[in-house]
Amino acid sequence: MSDNRSPLHAPPWIVRTGARTWRCAPAPTEVRAFHAALPGHSPTPLIELPQLATELGVGRVFVKDESCRLGLPAFKVLGASWAIHRTLAEHADGAEEPGPVTLVAATDGNHGRAVARVARLLGQRAHIFVPQGVHPAAVAAIAAEQAQVTEVSGPYDEAVRRAAEAADAPHTVLVQDTAWPGYERIPGWIVEGYATLCAEIDEQLAAHGVAAGPDLVAVPVGVGSLAQAVVTHYRSRPRGRAPALLSVEPENAACVLHSLALGEPVSVTTGETIMAGLNCGTPSSIAWPYLYGGLDAAVAVPDADSARAADRLAALGVNSGPCGAATLAGTRAVLTGTGCAERRTALGLDVTSVVVLLSTEGTAANPHSNPVA
Repeated sequence: MSDNRSPLHAPPWIVRTGARTWRCAPAPTEVRAFHAALPGHSPTPLIELPQLATELGVGRVFVKDESCRLGLPAFKVLGASWAIHRTLAEHADGAEEPGPVTLVAATDGNHGRAVARVARLLGQRAHIFVPQGVHPAAVAAIAAEQAQVTEVSGPYDEAVRRAAEAADAPHTVLVQDTAWPGYERIPGWIVEGYATLCAEIDEQLAAHGVAAGPDLVAVPVGVGSLAQAVVTHYRSRPRGRAPALLSVEPENAACVLHSLALGEPVSVTTGETIMAGLNCGTPSSIAWPYLYGGLDAAVAVPDADSARAADRLAALGVNSGPCGAATLAGTRAVLTGTGCAERRTALGLDVTSVVVLLSTEGTAANPHSNPVA
């Protein structure tokens, strides 16, 4: 793993062997039907960008555009809606006095807003803890969903700790998209909710004539929940093409990259980054076995690269915030520049390969979008 940041040097990255033969159980099939039944739900676009294919030296590039999912500017509502559905059903079955509950979460922006939106639509309360560094506009968007917002003078991990403490109150449930020993069932439901995104990609690629599936999927990583869903989707198949899976993180919060390098989950001290939704210092406990087993590679990118990638996507007509554009930045770092021939070979990619980039948020989700030239 290199720590050099100059474009003349290799990016901070790690490649691993055996991930494409690792297998796990599939996600529940009923999740897709649940989302399809929600008012206003429709699949988000999968956009082909031939210009990026030329720039990256591959056959075809597709971007999964999550800038508008159920009226919100990010994919997070897929997990929040399914987990809250399961949580409230369980609460109703076991409650002696049925009534509203308070749904508690910590967030860098998108997850908390999704929890608050679903709570409001279902007549529940929400209390969202926001760490230091989240843009005031993102905080205001959560509050606009009629949620109670508590701003924490510390990093994301501290906001998670405060949210977990608040959830000890009566008629209160923690709906968090990271797990730790003793708190894993609800984060698992959140991961299940993200399966809808992957199923849509299969159908949309087939409609574009790519029935065999992609050769590389790049996914942005915070605590690793979305990456867990992506690994589950592609590593639960008994046969067919097994794509390379690449995780992308900010250089200032590369907990998964460092964990993979050490072979065990570790916490890192995070710094400031425009990729606010990825600014997480500890991998989710339930995600870690999937990341360790099923990720082929991990790369970390600086803010400037993510901002430039967001600008490039905007020029091509794709609305992507810094977290979503991180996948283009990371893929570009791996497939181009010094040492790229070795990296491409390690991932089994050539000029005919099909690449899918997950753009997980639009600019409306992240007011920090594109502050770097």
